[in-house]
Amino acid sequence: MKGRTVQGGKLPDDRSFEVIVVGGGHAGCEAALASARMGARTLLVNLLLDNAAMMPCNPSIGGPAKGHLTREIDALGGEQAAAADGSTIHIRMLNTSKGAAVRTLRAQCDLRDYHLWYRRACDGQPRLEVMQDQVTDLWVESGRVRGVRTRIGSVYEARAVILATGTFLGGKVHIGLTSFASGPLGQVSAEGLGASLREAGLKVGRLKTGTTPRIHAASVDWDALERQDSAAEPYCFSHWGTPRVYTGYACHATRTNDETHRAIRDSLDRSPLFTGAIEGKGPRYCPSIEDRVVRFPDKESHLVFLEPVGRDSVEIYMQNFTTSLPFDAQVRMVRSLPGCGRARIMRPGYAIEYDFIPPTQLEPWLETKAIGGLFCAGQINGTSGYEEAAAQGILAGINAVLSTRKEEPLVIERSRGYMGVLVDDLVTRGTEEPYRMLTSRCEYRLLLRHDNADRRMAPLARRLGLLDDERWRVLQGRWDSLDRELERLKNTRIRDRRLLEKVLEGPEAGSAEPGVTAADLLKRPGVTWEMVAEAAPPAARPDPEIVERVEIEIKYEGYVARQLSQVERMKRMDMVRIPGELDYSSVTGLLNESRQKLEAIRPRTLGQAGRISGVTPADIMLLEVFIERLRREMDHGRKEKEEE
Repeated sequence: MKGRTVQGGKLPDDRSFEVIVVGGGHAGCEAALASARMGARTLLVNLLLDNAAMMPCNPSIGGPAKGHLTREIDALGGEQAAAADGSTIHIRMLNTSKGAAVRTLRAQCDLRDYHLWYRRACDGQPRLEVMQDQVTDLWVESGRVRGVRTRIGSVYEARAVILATGTFLGGKVHIGLTSFASGPLGQVSAEGLGASLREAGLKVGRLKTGTTPRIHAASVDWDALERQDSAAEPYCFSHWGTPRVYTGYACHATRTNDETHRAIRDSLDRSPLFTGAIEGKGPRYCPSIEDRVVRFPDKESHLVFLEPVGRDSVEIYMQNFTTSLPFDAQVRMVRSLPGCGRARIMRPGYAIEYDFIPPTQLEPWLETKAIGGLFCAGQINGTSGYEEAAAQGILAGINAVLSTRKEEPLVIERSRGYMGVLVDDLVTRGTEEPYRMLTSRCEYRLLLRHDNADRRMAPLARRLGLLDDERWRVLQGRWDSLDRELERLKNTRIRDRRLLEKVLEGPEAGSAEPGVTAADLLKRPGVTWEMVAEAAPPAARPDPEIVERVEIEIKYEGYVARQLSQVERMKRMDMVRIPGELDYSSVTGLLNESRQKLEAIRPRTLGQAGRISGVTPADIMLLEVFIERLRREMDHGRKEKEEE
């Protein structure tokens, strides 16, 4: 609909919205909810309402970096943590033997309950209308989006449109050498919109992801497998949730073997991945089982987890067993696994190719550079994972509303959240494969922990109107308790030598003279809050969550201070604005590769320019000198005019 007008002038009120969201997956639901909660009249259009926020791959939320994102979404006023808590059947805290920076939750969810939570949230959200239809065209005029047209001929008007199409856009499923147009799990693919995007001037690429076979629970010999129970401690994702212990459901582990690998190698001539039938690049950090067997021929086995998908389902998901090999090969592979000799496949594994928009075409607030008012979120931006999608969704929803109000967009700094790292990586460095959030991508991991997401994100949510008085009061009470205990430990001195020696009984704790503060004691290796509390008891015992956070805050205080100084240096670089019209060909000495990338991405600050892959520190120094020279020339010209 580029350049088209709607006959009859202004559309009727029931066709006119402030924000339209295309796609009702994790990104789309979060975007629509955020938009409506900020008071914007919002329309969510989804291919099938019964599949809102479905889980076509693993029915789990969280894990390293992903769990951090879920906590941030929650603190920013999003829904994912609550949906996960409302559908959890198995949960564990990961990386407990490692540092606090990488500890996070991973929950196995009932996929139907998870979907229904989001469905109820969207259906009951004031100012949000939900419509089952397929958007086939964008309505663009004079470089700005005006609305959308759907498959049934309806036209909707909006001041901002968010595309959250997931893997549906131009979806093509591969099982062996058989391929067909499809969305995930046998749903229809979305056709037409990709052509509309190209017509509007956006570059469109292809990516690939996949999923595993699902097998019948009754066909598995569970006694032959290693059982992994849910955590014995109570946990929850949401800052306002109630921690629980989950019983009754377990995950189980098995391993591939020589027979599995032989079945895979025997079928590679019918693999769409290795015969070139698949054009799109797949995820580096979640490769198919056939890809791993080929890439690591010396590895004798690969771990496979069998995970329940719901309370009322007999389907079992095979984590780490993604495949697009022919169905007969999948049967042979599955039945070669210990405990799965008589397994029955209920749904075959498959690969799916889909259209995406290379994300360097986006601003740091997820608006396209080519079309004003058009935002993108989720897998259309080249990411992989429910958490990554939901994080982009809430940010796109917020910024779409801010754009309609002509207010400054929300850009999360890399030092403030994993959300910021995610978006900055996408728009600055781009991606040629499905991008997965990893803790290793974050340079400020100690600042961006699972436990402190509330303090980092909730003030933003409060300012945006996404956090009500009651929830804000709960957080303030929690922060007050935390600050009081930190202050108490820093101001309490332990003078009794016997109590001091008792605290320092551990072999790594060292020694200390009477008069040392309780906080300094707690910094010692092997010393816990419980041990310090025996020598310096509080008037009232804090909640377990507060105790954990106090330990982390005190033990990592020195490391955190160093990271904060690094953040200040980076902020200085991010404060140096690059003129939007800068001609990089006039910057003498830039490498050709750097010049090309700077021209293509058009970074907004010197800090962002320095994060572009291939741009060297020497390039940044040249750019900084050039910008400073431009600034001086402008100041000089301004003074001359004033003197005239």
